[in-house]
Amino acid sequence: MEGLSSDARALLNAVAAMSSDLELDKVLRRIVESACELTGAQFGALGVIGDHDDLSAFITHGVDDAGRAAIGDAPRGRGILGLLIHHPGPLRLAHLQEHPASFGFPANHPPMTSFLGVPVLVRGVAYGNLYLTEKADRAEFTEQDQMLVEALASAAGVVVQNARAYALSERQRTWLEATSRLDQALRPGASVHEALDLVAVAARIVSRSPTVAVLHTGPDGKPAVLSTEGREAERADEVVTIAADAVRAAFAGDRPDPVPLADERLAVAVPIRAELFGPTVLVVELDPRQERGMLSSDLDMLASFGDQASLALDRARAVADREQLAIVSDRDRIARDLHDLVIQRLFATGLQLQGVRGQVLSPVVAERIDSTVADLDTTIRDIRSTIFALQQRGSTSLRAQVTGLALEYERVLGFAPAVRTSGPIDTGVPDDIGDHLLAALREALSNAARHAHPATVTVEISCDAREVTLVVTDDGVGIPAGCRESGLRNLRTRAADLGGQLDLVPAQPRGTILRLAVPVAR
Repeated sequence: MEGLSSDARALLNAVAAMSSDLELDKVLRRIVESACELTGAQFGALGVIGDHDDLSAFITHGVDDAGRAAIGDAPRGRGILGLLIHHPGPLRLAHLQEHPASFGFPANHPPMTSFLGVPVLVRGVAYGNLYLTEKADRAEFTEQDQMLVEALASAAGVVVQNARAYALSERQRTWLEATSRLDQALRPGASVHEALDLVAVAARIVSRSPTVAVLHTGPDGKPAVLSTEGREAERADEVVTIAADAVRAAFAGDRPDPVPLADERLAVAVPIRAELFGPTVLVVELDPRQERGMLSSDLDMLASFGDQASLALDRARAVADREQLAIVSDRDRIARDLHDLVIQRLFATGLQLQGVRGQVLSPVVAERIDSTVADLDTTIRDIRSTIFALQQRGSTSLRAQVTGLALEYERVLGFAPAVRTSGPIDTGVPDDIGDHLLAALREALSNAARHAHPATVTVEISCDAREVTLVVTDDGVGIPAGCRESGLRNLRTRAADLGGQLDLVPAQPRGTILRLAVPVAR
């Protein structure tokens, strides 16, 4: 840089210094520091102009943290500072207190006399203002200082524009990565809570929000907070309550304006228009001061994230529905084959055996044929129970609950009880009677495990148009004479309350048969 004046070299060094970083906050601080070094100013600041012609950020140089804390809140753009906001242009004063627009200083503010203010323009639009005070040796800022700072501010506008473009591209990249990870994490079959938890986590990571809430419409049709995220997640209900109108608008599919909260924060309600998943709204708390100039882009990216999340949720639900449909179709095919092929063949075999039975003279052979026919009848009933289970779509059917309850006692008994069902168990038994049957079955299995010590237990439930019958048979030690009834007394009371009857008889050659019959129409 030989041949250049000292001022030119200083300006080039200042431009190089503030261009050495792409992080916006660091760039803004380097601009202030470079302006102070270039002019010999003791104090400097850069005020970023907000959406309401005030200062949304105020970056200072020359005042330490203790001094800033003693002064109090950062200026909002009144007095001389506001003059440059409404009339952007260079302003140089020897005594700023003597200017008519001077507003004075707050308590604990350092004394300042000389002043130089220059706007920073980004693409011709005022982004902020450079404020410099207290030139060294109590001198006034010169016209040369003004020219240097104007040149620095012009270069600063380009540097700020590059930093903002870089920050925006990084934010967009982060949002895209989060959306991609969300799409990959939403595995088919994920529950509503699992899916909404993933949405909340992704939104919290990319928005850096202290509070994220995801609301979903429940079975009663009312929206409820199902997932929260963030270091201040406990405030989710409070934020949702304040933004209640925006949340209702988002549930209606609109994109409402941000709702102001305390400390200049904003609550944003984002609709997630998932057709298969159901109405969902994402509520995110934003602090515009942390990401200067990024609010508008963040709002757009949040809306885009909501659309992408809806596609991911619908895709996961569609894949899960397709897999469930394949399972249901396969079950229907198996049930149809069992009914049309297996049962018919077994029934035909039984008829043939019964036809042969009349031609058999040996009592031993006849007895074996009768026994085989009885086994075939039992097998047919078991297959029909399996067909009913295969055709049952839900997991809360009475048939499924009886099977599940029997399997619970496998660890207690040391074996799994055999379960046989017949008739329209899932459609012919009212829910309240089904609950009583399950309670009675639990009591019967508990008694068998505690007192009978059986080697086998059989559970049979049958239903017709008149009554449902529960029969529990074990081959244990039986009921000793004179034993005190406690659980059995409860069962008898339960049967009487339902208008039914409980019978307890010995099994042959050993064991006990418990039979509970209850009318299905009372």
